[in-house]
Amino acid sequence: MIKALVIDDEPYSCEALVELLVKCCADVQVAEICHSGAHALKAIQEHAPDLLFLDIEMPQMNGFELLEKVGKINFEIIFTTSHDQYAIKAIRMSALDYLLKPIDREELLKAVQKVKQRIQPKTQQIEMLLQKLNSPGIPMNKIALPTMEGLQLVQIDSIISCLSDSNYTIFRIKGRENILVSKTLKEIEELLSEYSFLRVHHSSVVNLNEIGKYVKGEGGYLVMSDGSNVDVSRSRKEMLLKKLQPTKL
Repeated sequence: MIKALVIDDEPYSCEALVELLVKCCADVQVAEICHSGAHALKAIQEHAPDLLFLDIEMPQMNGFELLEKVGKINFEIIFTTSHDQYAIKAIRMSALDYLLKPIDREELLKAVQKVKQRIQPKTQQIEMLLQKLNSPGIPMNKIALPTMEGLQLVQIDSIISCLSDSNYTIFRIKGRENILVSKTLKEIEELLSEYSFLRVHHSSVVNLNEIGKYVKGEGGYLVMSDGSNVDVSRSRKEMLLKKLQPTKL
C-alpha cells in the first residue's frame, strides 16, 4: 500500500484527484488532504508518506518552496499543475513526474505505476529541480536519465550525441558505455534545447562542442570526438553550418 498526501489549495481539484485514486488506484491510500504548504509540512512529519501529489501554484508557499522547507526528501513526488511551462521543463530535466489538470485517468495510472517501480532515492532529483528553479538564467550541469534499471545522472557536457531508437534514445557519453534512455529523441531535443545541442537528422541530436569535423556531401556527415559518424540531413545542413561557422569553420 502506498501512503499518499494530496496537497492543493483548490478543494475541487483535491476531490477530483481523490475520486480518481479511489476508482483506479486501490493500492494508493490518501492519508490526508492539505490545502496549504504549512498544513502539508505538519502532515509530512505526522504521516511519513510514500508519495505526494503536490500542486505547484499555491498561495503563501508554493510546491517548490514547500520542498525546500522539508529538508531530506524520502518520498516520491507527482506534481500537479494547470500551466507553468518553465516549471514543467525543470521537472522533466530532473526526471520527475507531473500531471496536467484536469488530471487524466490514464496519465494518473502511468504516473502511479512509475512510482511503484522506482527504487532510486529522490534527493538528487529534487536538488536538481530546485537548483534549476532558483537559478533560471544558469543552465544545469547535469541531467537525470531514466533507464530500465533506474536513473543515471550525467554531466550534460559529457554527452557526445543522442540517437533515436524508436521510443527510446541512445546516449553516447564520453568515457562511458552507451546509455539507453526511455524518452523519445523529440523529448531529449526539448530538454537540451538551451545547451549546445542541435538536431542534425531526424534520428540524431549532437553536442556541437564534440564535433571533430564536417564532411561535405548532399547532407554530409559529422565525425564526432569519439570517432563515430553522424549523418546530416539535407534540410538541416544550412542550420548546422551557421552554428559551426563562428567557432569551427
